[in-house]
Amino acid sequence: MNSAYLRFEFLRTVRNRRFFMLALLFPVVLYFLIAAPSRHEENLGGTGISAPLYFMVGLASFGTMSGMLSSGARIATERASGWTRQLRISPLRPRSYFVTKVATAYVMAALTLALLYICGASLGVSMAAGKWVGVTGLILVALIPFAALGIALGHVLNPDSVGPAIGGLTALLAFVGGAWFPIAGHGFLHDVALADPSYWLVRAGRIAVGEQAWGATGWAVVAGWSVVLTVLAVRLYRRDGARV
Repeated sequence: MNSAYLRFEFLRTVRNRRFFMLALLFPVVLYFLIAAPSRHEENLGGTGISAPLYFMVGLASFGTMSGMLSSGARIATERASGWTRQLRISPLRPRSYFVTKVATAYVMAALTLALLYICGASLGVSMAAGKWVGVTGLILVALIPFAALGIALGHVLNPDSVGPAIGGLTALLAFVGGAWFPIAGHGFLHDVALADPSYWLVRAGRIAVGEQAWGATGWAVVAGWSVVLTVLAVRLYRRDGARV
């Protein structure tokens, strides 16, 4: 039952062609619109970093975060159609439900990341193999709290509100996390960013541009938000089930 449900979810996500293509293509189109005109810029803003590389890692955080939160839209639609109710009365265990939703979200995020890597390479981005692996691994870890957040949103919002909510939240988190511009090393925005998991997601990608990997603060923030949001997602799932 568990493997069958997992396979079904993957196929259902891919077969929703409009959603699937838009979710994957939007970060790619945005990347080319921003990076292609500056593809020969090798010292963007005096950073010593090429424009294609800088914008690739910035959009990697935005695109993968959006991919993880997109699970909320699918869950909201399932709740409205009655599919979630059918799953609750089936032999499927809640743990399998959560694992499947997280796995599906990671597939979307991983595909987005792979496409952005390919687009970056097409504009001349080049890194050592070890750096590609390091960046990817840390990004995947940084996405854990967003997997839980997507499930939580899906169980509290309806299909009409979940799209704008996820789009607005993704844009806000990308802004506060520094996806579009570097966060200054001091000040109010810096203090807020340090407690924001999106900041550490952006930092994970920026290993590619010479920044240091996380220290203890980064691991603590990502782990803390992962626990808090996972507990919230489970509670909202149970509360939603009590209404069935």
